[in-house]
Amino acid sequence: MSKKANRNSHDSTEVKNLYDVIIIGSGPAGFTAGVYTSRAKLKTLIISGSLPGGQLMTTSEVENYPGFPNGIFGPELMMNMRQQAERFGTIVIDDEVLKVDFKIHPFLISTHSESFEGRAILLCTGASPRKLGINGEQEFGGRGVSYCATCDGPFFKGEEIAVIGGGDTAIEEATFLTKFGKSVKIIHRRDFLRASKILQEKAFENSKIQFIWNHVVTGISGNKKIESIDIKDLTTGKISNVSVGGLFVAIGHEPNTSIFKDQLEMDDKGYVVLKENTRTSVEGVFAAGDVHDYRYRQAVTAAGFGCMAALDVEKWLSEKKSHN
Repeated sequence: MSKKANRNSHDSTEVKNLYDVIIIGSGPAGFTAGVYTSRAKLKTLIISGSLPGGQLMTTSEVENYPGFPNGIFGPELMMNMRQQAERFGTIVIDDEVLKVDFKIHPFLISTHSESFEGRAILLCTGASPRKLGINGEQEFGGRGVSYCATCDGPFFKGEEIAVIGGGDTAIEEATFLTKFGKSVKIIHRRDFLRASKILQEKAFENSKIQFIWNHVVTGISGNKKIESIDIKDLTTGKISNVSVGGLFVAIGHEPNTSIFKDQLEMDDKGYVVLKENTRTSVEGVFAAGDVHDYRYRQAVTAAGFGCMAALDVEKWLSEKKSHN
């Protein structure tokens, strides 16, 4: 690995904006990391990003986060995490990172309003579910439209449920949703599935699952919550209406990593590649949560990764200080 250029901070503004740790992103991973690094007496800055609080800000009730036997609303959980991090001294600014420079040290992070330097960087920018981009999708988000069956499935007991997609995630989610729904319709734009054979077999054998081939969803309707969807037959062009009480979109996720392009190693899907524990390909840059985790994608696992990364950051900074 090539050596990074070192840059001295002489300007008073730069000194003021120099942090031990800069955490980019403010979901469960970011706030948990902030709690740990601040408690370790590291000067910590969290830059919240375009959606402060992450995906949980668009989730209604969270039932599967430990410690809340009666559930908790997503935004409330994230506000609690933020207050806890701030209590230990974490500085949180609601701004969006536009540019990073990991080729110099301290690392340079630029937002809309100003620039910051960090001795260590922790990437917690998460991933965003791919959207359909159709009428009603945003309106009924959290009111029948969901992007996570394991998060929201239990809210749809006895409902007619539809799942969009044909890959592993879609088939896994549809199978999981049969535990709760009256029936589950898998709507797929092709006449075959991309999912693994074993998942396909389970779905085909499940009497609660029906397949609607060669169709796409074109619209979502309802009053206070989703009541029906419009689907288009890609063979004939005919549009029909299907009654549903829940619509799960499972057409993949996209990691929020575009600003890190050419700065560190990512896989072919854009997820950050971890080299050792939570370390990335750039020494001093770490990652936690959905920005690298495309398998579990849960709030509790993101928080766990945030804890791990914070401990790794603390250890790395301590070792670096002892060598100087």
